[in-house]
Amino acid sequence: MPLTGLGFGRWRRPPAARHGLMLALQGGGAHGAFTWGVLDALLEAGVPLAAASGTSAGAMNAAVLAHGLAEGGADGARAALAHFWHAIGSALPFDLLTVGNGDSPRLAPMLRWALHWTPQWLSPYDANPSGLNPLRDVLQAQLDIDRLRAPDALPLVIATTHANSGRLRCFGNAELSVDVLLASACLPTLHHAVAIDGEPYWDGGFSANPAVGPLLAASPSGDLMLVPLTPWTLGGTPRSAGEIHHRISEIGFGAGFLREMQWLAQLTAQGRRRLWPTGIEARLAGLRWHLVDGLDALAALAPESRLIAHKPFLVALHDAGRQCAMDWLARHRDAIGRRSSVDPVALFGGPLPPARATAAPPPA
Repeated sequence: MPLTGLGFGRWRRPPAARHGLMLALQGGGAHGAFTWGVLDALLEAGVPLAAASGTSAGAMNAAVLAHGLAEGGADGARAALAHFWHAIGSALPFDLLTVGNGDSPRLAPMLRWALHWTPQWLSPYDANPSGLNPLRDVLQAQLDIDRLRAPDALPLVIATTHANSGRLRCFGNAELSVDVLLASACLPTLHHAVAIDGEPYWDGGFSANPAVGPLLAASPSGDLMLVPLTPWTLGGTPRSAGEIHHRISEIGFGAGFLREMQWLAQLTAQGRRRLWPTGIEARLAGLRWHLVDGLDALAALAPESRLIAHKPFLVALHDAGRQCAMDWLARHRDAIGRRSSVDPVALFGGPLPPARATAAPPPA
């Protein structure tokens, strides 16, 4: 099934039935290690997984998860995720590039200054003409792309943004490559656009973070779990130039996801009101929604910490994500396959974000 766009232009139920959670994994740079912890707890608890949609760091987690499952089941997936994130944490000498403790690091002042000013004067084509990217080496060393393309692999939806049109393009398993994963995580101020089939692609977060509609089109599972890494509210109104610039970036990376979720929430509400919903409304009305809300653990971190792939910090994020998932499992494990543990209409249907991410579940 093609995954271009939202995937619901002509709704068709996928032919093969799969049981378990569909995972919607947000991107967030180094904060993706929080999702590593969430997945670690789910795998350890034996929660079945049906499919995964990911953007940027979420795409990396999804691909490594699928590879590990194919190679060695749940234990293989846990080992693959740990290996990947430890390799990421060892790729650059962040001991020399950061200040503060492992739980809440900051970039060293000179590096922060360079990252602020260099993109305003030099593009990555000037500063890094060879287009070197350490992440490519990590992915090539750890992933067997042919295994991920196999029919029995965990279905994947990897979001990218076409740089010359701004359109979302989602790649499924059959089209997967290291370039697709790099494109999903391509920040244009730091990396060259990634060419796929002769076309340039940037970070999928510009258009979907992550893509939920195509995930629902790729799997008939009745349970969807969201693992967000961005806050529901962005704080007070920015006033300084730096605060305004940062807020623009935050809104840009969250707009696609929030717009899609509001649309899905509206269709869910319509389906619930109908006696006999059909099509996508029937699919959404019967969908069981779940959410691991660890944003309290991430909200206090400096925005620049998304760039700090320092092993002690990544391990601390893993531990926080694992604990949040274990807390969720203690409260809601029996909801999988039976009922929603969060209400998407309450969470995304209103004009303003909720005070808390964990809304009351819908009536049975």
